[in-house]
Amino acid sequence: MGIELIGWAAIALLALPLAYLTWSFVSVDRNQLVLIKENLSRTQLHPGEEAARVSEFSALARHLVSGTYAAKLDRLLAMAGRPSSWPLDRIIVSKPISALVLGGLGFLAFLMSPVLQLFILAIALLVLGFFLPDLLVYNAGIKRQEAIQLELPNVLDQLLISVEAGLGFESAMARVASNSPGPMAQEMSRALQEMQLGRSRAETYMALAERSSVADLKSFVRAVIQADRYGIGIVRVLKVQASQMRVKRRQRAEEKAMKLPVKVLFPLLLCIFPVLFIVILGPAVINILQSGLFG
Repeated sequence: MGIELIGWAAIALLALPLAYLTWSFVSVDRNQLVLIKENLSRTQLHPGEEAARVSEFSALARHLVSGTYAAKLDRLLAMAGRPSSWPLDRIIVSKPISALVLGGLGFLAFLMSPVLQLFILAIALLVLGFFLPDLLVYNAGIKRQEAIQLELPNVLDQLLISVEAGLGFESAMARVASNSPGPMAQEMSRALQEMQLGRSRAETYMALAERSSVADLKSFVRAVIQADRYGIGIVRVLKVQASQMRVKRRQRAEEKAMKLPVKVLFPLLLCIFPVLFIVILGPAVINILQSGLFG
């Protein structure tokens, strides 16, 4: 009786998400989609943009998650640099699909062998599949923020050299962004584009800091905003900030070097020392056993 109840529960957990996903597709306002496509067809889009597909994803995605959760995902995407292949609506739609795929495999395994361990595994796969896109975006964001932190001292040095050569701060940003590949250059290019569209300097710099979790970048942005507000020479600010960034980079390198022996300790204990013990003590143990058996 208990196994039958677990089996019906597994079927329900597999069928209900499928039904909800089907209802989400059916309940999309088709008239609104038609109007969106007509409006998009009147405008000239950049080559490679998937306007019609994005509008369908957007209409469907708003039925699947709440606004707060979508805002959190958008924040993760901003930290990851907003990859063109993974817009927000596509990630939201992929969440139930990946949950159904992994959960369906787990529940099929459970139906073939109805034991409690497989049922728990199926539930875990269902949850993992739902949050798998979030984890991938979060991982990409962490790697990108680490790259920004590594690039920031070199970028500040290049900005300082360009400003001392006679360029304005925005012109120096454009020069560095065009000559330096990497996420920091992409963020500066986006900031320059926002200023060209009419956004104020302070708002643009604050948006640049909000798109990142790097404390050094936030400190640099605050210093630039204060310099622009109070009329402080940008060369002085860049010199101080570049010097501080170099010191912090050296301190982070020293910190990693000090942590290295602790990190190496566990591989030594688990992988290297047992092999050494076997090689050194193995022959002695074999001789003792042989002498005890035949002595």
